[in-house]
Amino acid sequence: MTDEHPDRRQEDPRGSGRAPEYAEPIPIGVDAATSQPRLPQSIARDGAIPEPHGPERHAPGAPRCIVHVDMDAFYVNVELQRRPDLRGKPVVVAGSGPRAVVTTASYEARRFGVFSATPAARARRLCPAAVFLPPDFDLYRARSRDVMEVLRGVADRVEVMGLDEAYVDLTAVPEPEAAARRIKSAIRERTGLPCSVGIGPSKLVAKMASDAGKPDGFLALSVEEARARFGGSPPRVVPGIGPRTAERLERQGIRTVAELAAVPDETLAEWFGPNLGPWLGGLARFEDDRDLEPSRPARSESRETTFDRNLRDPAEMEAALDELAADLCASLSADGRRGRTIGIKIRLADFSTHTRARTLEEATNDPELIRQVARELLRKFAPARPVRLLGVRVAGFIETDPESGDDPTREGPWGEWQLGLPPPVA
Repeated sequence: MTDEHPDRRQEDPRGSGRAPEYAEPIPIGVDAATSQPRLPQSIARDGAIPEPHGPERHAPGAPRCIVHVDMDAFYVNVELQRRPDLRGKPVVVAGSGPRAVVTTASYEARRFGVFSATPAARARRLCPAAVFLPPDFDLYRARSRDVMEVLRGVADRVEVMGLDEAYVDLTAVPEPEAAARRIKSAIRERTGLPCSVGIGPSKLVAKMASDAGKPDGFLALSVEEARARFGGSPPRVVPGIGPRTAERLERQGIRTVAELAAVPDETLAEWFGPNLGPWLGGLARFEDDRDLEPSRPARSESRETTFDRNLRDPAEMEAALDELAADLCASLSADGRRGRTIGIKIRLADFSTHTRARTLEEATNDPELIRQVARELLRKFAPARPVRLLGVRVAGFIETDPESGDDPTREGPWGEWQLGLPPPVA
């Protein structure tokens, strides 16, 4: 969710280097009954974009072509489709509790210093005229699926990074830059939403190109162009270099990407260690040979909540787990998914986070059973301090057809704990 992070404010895309080229928006129709954009005729029902150049082919030794697609201010723009009267106004998507934080802010609100992860109370002080909307993650997930279907209709290798961004490998696609333009247009056509597209020979360059082209941009950069464009920028412009690392670099007199790139790896190793130091230098030189990791089906699903006040009463904690489990099981049942592993997440008042899990003999999406296991895990953990956050997770999915109730044919591995939004880059 790159666009949403406050530390990712980039320089003017019309600055030095190659200027971004902008695709013309494509008008879409709207279904009067659902208020959703109609599926355009130029895209098949499975999300495929017509490819006029025939089957994919790859010239041996051809340079890689990686595309980064980033949905601009995704949550806000989805909300604006329901509330077009708010276009042009400062809009903030955030919870309403005293501990709520901003998930997304419109560009109008960002001018007042409101960004993702800004405490909602502070955002209200910074921008009193802003319209605050509660998040609707079910809707955001649905719109995200539409976007990812478009991407998978173009290329086999797609790495989904979150609801609002993904990498696409177009190395084997004829005329990849033209294909990237079709991706951008098709996303607008299918969803009515803007996105920024960056193209480069690596994930790093593509990512920085899409960031630099925001909003609604299209920018292709080579490694040489990226070095020229970002060489004079602060190191924090590079994904992976956070504020603390930037502060340490500044103490060493390193204030730009070009200055960091010129530091010998041996010196960086002395400053940051043998692994982190040379890695930072490689980032500044735009050296990146990481391959795409095509996304896999979801391996777990979870729900969590942060309380307005810390909970001390075990009965209140169990009641909260019950509600989370009920909401989670409703989603699992609707999708025909069951899992063998039930887990809970507990964050205490001192911000320490703990997880506990139990694997059952058979997969389930039964709310009563999942509530029971979650309660037992909580009781066994016996929080020693007041509880700030609780979460419930089901993993080890076995997928079934929700209509037929057929027996599962395979069990997928269960992955890492994933609750809520991805954390910001440090």
